[in-house]
Amino acid sequence: MSNNNSTAPVQEFEYKAEMKQLLDLIVHSLYTHPEIYLRELISNASDALSKVRFNALTDQDILDKESELAVRITIDSKEMTFSIQDSGVGMTEEELIANLGTVAKSGTLSFMQSLKEQQKQLDGNLIGQFGVGFYSVFMVTEEVTVETRSARPDSQGYRWRSGGQGTYTIEKIDKADRGTTISFKLKEEHKEFAEEYRVEQIIKKYSNFVDFPIYLGEKQVNSVTALWQRSKGELKDEEVNEFYKFIANDYNDPLDYLPVSVEGMVTFKALLFLPQEAPPDMLYRQGELENHGPQLYVKKVLIQNECRDLLPEYLRFIAGVVDTEDLSLNVSREVVQSSPVMAKIRQILTGKILGWFETLAKEQPEKFKTFYKAFGPIIKIGLNTDFTNRDKLIELLRFESTKTAEGEYITLKEYSDRMGADQKEIYYHSGTSRGQLLAHPNLEYFQDMGIEVLLLSDPVDVFVIPSIHEYDKKPLKSIEKPDIDFSKQKPVKEGAEPLPENLLSPVLQLFRETLGEDIEDVIESHRLVNSPVTLVSGKDGLDSQMEKIMKMMQANMPSAKKILEINTSHPIIRNLSGMVIADAGNPLIRTVIRQLYEGALFLEGGLDSTTAFLSRMNELIEVATLSR
Repeated sequence: MSNNNSTAPVQEFEYKAEMKQLLDLIVHSLYTHPEIYLRELISNASDALSKVRFNALTDQDILDKESELAVRITIDSKEMTFSIQDSGVGMTEEELIANLGTVAKSGTLSFMQSLKEQQKQLDGNLIGQFGVGFYSVFMVTEEVTVETRSARPDSQGYRWRSGGQGTYTIEKIDKADRGTTISFKLKEEHKEFAEEYRVEQIIKKYSNFVDFPIYLGEKQVNSVTALWQRSKGELKDEEVNEFYKFIANDYNDPLDYLPVSVEGMVTFKALLFLPQEAPPDMLYRQGELENHGPQLYVKKVLIQNECRDLLPEYLRFIAGVVDTEDLSLNVSREVVQSSPVMAKIRQILTGKILGWFETLAKEQPEKFKTFYKAFGPIIKIGLNTDFTNRDKLIELLRFESTKTAEGEYITLKEYSDRMGADQKEIYYHSGTSRGQLLAHPNLEYFQDMGIEVLLLSDPVDVFVIPSIHEYDKKPLKSIEKPDIDFSKQKPVKEGAEPLPENLLSPVLQLFRETLGEDIEDVIESHRLVNSPVTLVSGKDGLDSQMEKIMKMMQANMPSAKKILEINTSHPIIRNLSGMVIADAGNPLIRTVIRQLYEGALFLEGGLDSTTAFLSRMNELIEVATLSR
């Protein structure tokens, strides 16, 4: 496959242990789409061409400065051979070892092993993302040869060869031109990739919008076009969708796209995309999203593949291209970060994107719902980081409530508009799921009185929603707070009158004595209807969901003391009152009090030990069965 033009002895290198494991996983366990190898090789070639084009802007001594920037593929269907050549930046010996001899990104091997353990396939969207694209070639061949020469004028040619097992070799060769050629013979079961029609089909599927011509033999098979330079009326959904798949490395069509054209203080064009779904770990990688954001072009020349300075962090799930003429072609990353032009582009893009979301909400509510389910948690983070657009972000928020069906949302404005005239606060309840929230005793008063409560089951909510403080001059308040306005009295049900003060006082006192330092206070409840007791936050305490999440983050965090509220019209509390009158020293009274308290703790997920709780429950069952 390659000329016998070696000029030095062959050096053999051994793959590191983790590299061997990685190759084994790739070839034998994870890939389901062998055709992906071609997309990955073309993507690597395109990156090499982009780098040499960028370097040529400032480096006059670059090798083969006038060479055409292109990808050339040669196949032989009879011999089943395949080669792909680029005139890109090439590699030095050190770069060969770094790029082809080691795992590209830390954590890649453990990630792939976990996929295998879960018996999941590695789909095409993850391959390039984890820096293992080149190695996908070993799915379709037994041995690969890479011949390369760096674009540096004093560079030397090298040949890298490996069978994807334990070792690879590197030797010096005579190579006149810069760039890289990858060649191999296809396995019998993958001979389809030596057929021109099949290769052309794959190129059009995955790589049609590579920014350089791709030649298959003498024929150019891709469409090199700057879609973002076209007006909205000239764009066709089909080609826009294909362009998105190419730049975002996604199999799915985008949920929606937004063309942007701005002239004025700054001039730029953009084509932005909203993905159908968020990566499962995106919310937890917010601080690591350095490699997310649209591509930055200057005069159609790629400057940064994923430019994190174009958008605030909470919007970096937006894919696309931004092209401006207001930056110089040789701009450095440091200049990009500090440029007033970039700051202005970022400001305008953020406003355009938030306006885009507002339009979707009004004109395409189902599409907005799909977007919000995928990216709502990330959008919420912007409330505490983007204070300029805080009001716009608040209007985008959506919530389930006690008056919506599961999966249906309302806005804060809709909640505010349908509040009763005597309701002064917007109420919310935080927990892990809708079912758990609706079953909670603290909701009983609000359900009984027909007062709507927002149901917050997104973990982000407990950090974000309290920071809003008020909407439409109405305070947002957790229903766990002790200072809820219960002035709207619930009707007293027959046979369920609350204890009079003279009977209630000794019961409260016995509760306080029994529970001691475990609680902040014991008080009569106005929020309970069907349950005997409940726990609510102390005067300065966190609500239970916030405390639970904080404890997950900080294991040694002590539990805050809660207030125990008792329902003085509940039969259990009325019966306890009778027992106190009969014999306040009866040990069964304190057993019941402790069991009621720990039952409330159990409901909150705050009961550390269930052994005593279960033992006490058995004791009470024994007493109950004896009394019969």
